[in-house]
Amino acid sequence: MREIVHLQAGQCGNQIGAKFWEVISDEHGIDPTGTYYGDNHLQLERINVYYNEASGGKYVPRTILVDLEPGTMDSVRSGPFGQIFRPDNFVFGKNTSYPQ
Repeated sequence: MREIVHLQAGQCGNQIGAKFWEVISDEHGIDPTGTYYGDNHLQLERINVYYNEASGGKYVPRTILVDLEPGTMDSVRSGPFGQIFRPDNFVFGKNTSYPQ
């Protein structure tokens, strides 16, 4: 079985990635909380390619979200599928207006 780690980087990458996870989740019968709601066994057949199964039967995307500023990450977290991601998979720099 193959497993894919999805990497989203920058504002554009994270916006496209957020939509990607909405589409893939719908395709596999996963709701915004990571719970399987589908009714077709084919939806679960290859679900481990993109998701890890967490406790309680929840499915968590195998992804890393990266950006230099937290703004886009905040938008992803507050979006329709923001709850599905692991909080420790968000990697971002500090938002400052001066060089350090």
